[in-house]
Amino acid sequence: MDQEKRLIKIINDTLPANPFSLNKCFESDAEVIMMNGKSFLFSTDGFSSEDMLCENDPFSLGWNMAVGAMSDILACGGTPLFYAHDMSVCSTWDDMFIKRLSQGVSEALKASKAMFIGGDFGKTREWKYTACVIGRLDEKPLLRKGAMDGDSIYISGKVGAGNFNAALNIYANERRRTGVSKIISSKFYLRLSESALLREYASCCIDTSDGVFNALNIISELNGRGYCIEDLPYIKKGILLAKILSLPEILLFFGGCGEYELLFTIRQENEDEFMNQAKKRGLKFYRLGRITSGNPMRKIVIENGKSFDISNVQIDPRGFDSVKEYLRHFVSIIEGLGCEA
Repeated sequence: MDQEKRLIKIINDTLPANPFSLNKCFESDAEVIMMNGKSFLFSTDGFSSEDMLCENDPFSLGWNMAVGAMSDILACGGTPLFYAHDMSVCSTWDDMFIKRLSQGVSEALKASKAMFIGGDFGKTREWKYTACVIGRLDEKPLLRKGAMDGDSIYISGKVGAGNFNAALNIYANERRRTGVSKIISSKFYLRLSESALLREYASCCIDTSDGVFNALNIISELNGRGYCIEDLPYIKKGILLAKILSLPEILLFFGGCGEYELLFTIRQENEDEFMNQAKKRGLKFYRLGRITSGNPMRKIVIENGKSFDISNVQIDPRGFDSVKEYLRHFVSIIEGLGCEA
């Protein structure tokens, strides 16, 4: 059990139990609550400079944080209803920066039709943003549990937008950054239509807020099964940036800064019907691989025809003094696996 999960369990076990909760701790992206015979979803998400979101465009920053907060609701198959936030802005931000950031949040709420119900505001040396979202649930909730041997693994978009944004931040002040100064940051996608389809077909679901690698590992551990994925669909900007910085492009998969896509599993017998429905609705999904047996539990990634066993790859970014130290350590692990830059 990693340090964050251990501490969350200590806190959760200490606080009074919620008799209206329908899910167990870690079992779903949002809390599932029954009230007056109806099911609702609740989630809260905090953001800060540690999340490595690009801050040079305040509109995109606001949009990405709001979309990220609502993705927990969508991962459970719900519809965002109400949105509140605590906005603690950096003391160096001017009025126009704060206005543009707020406009980004506003556009995400308009796109989702969620209603803003208030919040709190303050100024600090380091900015922090926390959003709380309440959602409606009309069907059974999509949980992180439910995957079976042979289920296909899909994702709602390409891999690496969050880690791409993080790389732009990490190398912002270095000479190597010059070659990518014209590459703009990536905006996250609000997967409303995709979530609606997943309610009908997915056997489990999670958002990739902490990256695809971490999302897959959570699904694997909760369901007691392994996985095999192949030829991940990286964003083109990410591949280009990896080449410029001489980094392995598989970092777009391993890194812990997520793209807030929906990662889910589909039963084999439902796969053709699911893809047909996706095509009819104009939706595109990417098949990553399949769920494998948990005996033994093996985690395999196939890149460029080469197979790598990543079952023992575990690294907690909070155990390092700096992001660059964490990155260097991770690159050494990847190179040890035989992945090339």
